[in-house]
Amino acid sequence: MHTRIKFCGLTRGEDVRLAVELGVDYVGLVFAPRSPRRLLLGQARMLRELVPEEIAVVALVMDNTRSDIEHIVESLQPDLLQFHGAEDDAVAGSFGKPFWKAIAMGGQQDSAFTSLADYPSASGFLFDGHAAGEQGGSGQRFDWRQMPRATDKPFLLAGGLTPENVALAVRTARPTGVDVSSGIETAPGVKDAEKMRRFVEAVREADARA
Repeated sequence: MHTRIKFCGLTRGEDVRLAVELGVDYVGLVFAPRSPRRLLLGQARMLRELVPEEIAVVALVMDNTRSDIEHIVESLQPDLLQFHGAEDDAVAGSFGKPFWKAIAMGGQQDSAFTSLADYPSASGFLFDGHAAGEQGGSGQRFDWRQMPRATDKPFLLAGGLTPENVALAVRTARPTGVDVSSGIETAPGVKDAEKMRRFVEAVREADARA
């Protein structure tokens, strides 16, 4: 068993370098207009250069303008796009990149799953603890037992994950991967090296015991 790990909301070169050293599977760079972790394209390009080919770069957007996303794709060449807003399947799939759709699980687990069929082009889904219309990276948890059992696509678990609880999350939800942002931070966009290390160790230990 290999649970994939995504570190999201990275803003500093030293954090990207450590993520690479720790062997995470995805590095998430945020472009959502209202996010405290939002990057300018120049910043993002510098961070992108630190990521080797074997680690995928994910560009997170939330109701960005079409021209904004086009500039991100052209300048950054991310491996994946991650949509957190009201973008429909046709829009999300129109940028020439595979995409994940974030599903807001906060307070509406039952209705959230009905939207999966609305995104047939999605390469996967990310189930986050925030409510619809809110930002990701808020550290809000949801009931991990509500994760889907019937989807045939990869899915990541996000929302309130920490080095202390991620092993339980992996055992409970059996996700394809886990996505962490605030749970390894000292401040928005400022990662904590020790928490980063302990998070990866906890996931790998959970995998070894599975």
